[in-house]
Amino acid sequence: MTAHKILGPLLVVVIAACGGTEASSAMSGVPAAAEPAGPERIVSISTVATEMLFAIDAGDRVVAVDSMSDYPAEAPATDLSGYQPNVEAILGFAPDLVVLSYDPGDVVAGLEAAGIATLLQGAAYTLADTYDQITALGAITGDVDEAAVLVADMQSEIADLAASVQERDEPLSYYHELDDTLYTVTSSTFIGEVYALAGLVNTADAADPDGASWGYPQLSAEYLLDADPDLIFLADTRCCSQTAATVAERPGWETLTAVTNGAVVELDDDVASRWGPRIVDLLRVIVDSVNAIS
Repeated sequence: MTAHKILGPLLVVVIAACGGTEASSAMSGVPAAAEPAGPERIVSISTVATEMLFAIDAGDRVVAVDSMSDYPAEAPATDLSGYQPNVEAILGFAPDLVVLSYDPGDVVAGLEAAGIATLLQGAAYTLADTYDQITALGAITGDVDEAAVLVADMQSEIADLAASVQERDEPLSYYHELDDTLYTVTSSTFIGEVYALAGLVNTADAADPDGASWGYPQLSAEYLLDADPDLIFLADTRCCSQTAATVAERPGWETLTAVTNGAVVELDDDVASRWGPRIVDLLRVIVDSVNAIS
């Protein structure tokens, strides 16, 4: 009989700029870590899980990752799709553990029928969820100690960065751009929690007061011009080729405080959207940007 076990709390629905998926963390199949040596052939169909696996020193057992998993550089990228995972293609790598972030078309059931253990981890909703997912990966791969060290290091670095934020009489405001159609995030999202650690106030909160947009509203240029954020963070530098220069060229935006003060920050899209170990790097950029403003 197949064992089922929930690893960490059940995460809630998360709506991303490009659509929504149900975020969950669940294992199916025989727990590979129950075997003395743990899983020896891991396939990751999740960009975040790929980063986590290598960060807990399980990378040497990762035999294939999806086509979008481009970090770290040594990750064995393939043409496996993260959007439309294919059971037959995955089985071609003879895995004994498959980690996924999305399960369309009963992929997990298909892998389970083939006797393959799986771990399904959707998008994290809070920093605590990220820590839980790292812990779950450590448990199923047998890298419990390494996962615990990673979580502790992340928590320590994040606490140090938050404590280093310059004190101000009035908090600074910000706008986080997901794409050039002005989709953004509110304080109720994962990214909103990260910005709050830097003492920032989200200018988009008033645009989604009842949570109708699940924390991902689309703003108008007029709204942003009226809100006049102190900082603008661009998480669409890769997808949409946005830069501080292109922002300054938008009609009327040249007068925004963030533009005139040189406080338009170009983020790495991947670091800003993959909520794993590199969240520390994202917070460091945010804190440095905040502290640079006199």
